[in-house]
Amino acid sequence: MSKLKVLCFSLSLDGFGAGVNQSLDNPMGINGMSLHEWVFPTKSFKAMHSEMMGEGDLEGTTGIDNDYATGGFENIGAWILGRNMFSPFRGNWEDHPFNGWWGENPPYHTPVYVLTHHARPSLEMKGGTIFHFVTDGIEVALKLAKEGAKGKDIRVGGGVNTIRQYLNAKLLDEIHIAVAPTFLGEGENLFQGINLPKLGYECVEYAPSEKAVHIVLKLRKQGVI
Repeated sequence: MSKLKVLCFSLSLDGFGAGVNQSLDNPMGINGMSLHEWVFPTKSFKAMHSEMMGEGDLEGTTGIDNDYATGGFENIGAWILGRNMFSPFRGNWEDHPFNGWWGENPPYHTPVYVLTHHARPSLEMKGGTIFHFVTDGIEVALKLAKEGAKGKDIRVGGGVNTIRQYLNAKLLDEIHIAVAPTFLGEGENLFQGINLPKLGYECVEYAPSEKAVHIVLKLRKQGVI
């Protein structure tokens, strides 16, 4: 049975998952890329980057960070993204033709369901990634993702607002947060105003590395994690 998961989502010490003023030059907002310093050196990330760019294999680090980075792609049959994770532009798609941050061969290799208020035809990319643009909200996107995943798990890639919607609806089965040793000061706060224990989430895993602290939360179901 498919599970809905957030995996490898980076967070600052002050709770922000993205900085302010997202743009083409700052995909994660100002200073937002500092949240991901834990993953960039890993063997998993370098292999993904090499595949996207058509480069040869690059060496990378192993260990705790790499284990979590690798696990973020295991048994994933579909993704759900908010529009901001796909594009820095707002409004009608026709006004800003843009096919994502990742070039012709995105790292997903599965169906990807992008939440948006503006309809757009599906977009097929190299490597098996197909972007579908969903205008009917998070539950419809989840229904479509379950069909597309064919029994595998579904990963919510972000951004913050999308995760908060699924979290408040208690639809997320598992959340892996990588807390980076940095402050953003402002931006998009993931847990502000959210009562995780009241929603039924508990911390079931805690693993510090040199560059991050990895925390896994799971939703209690009928008193069992």
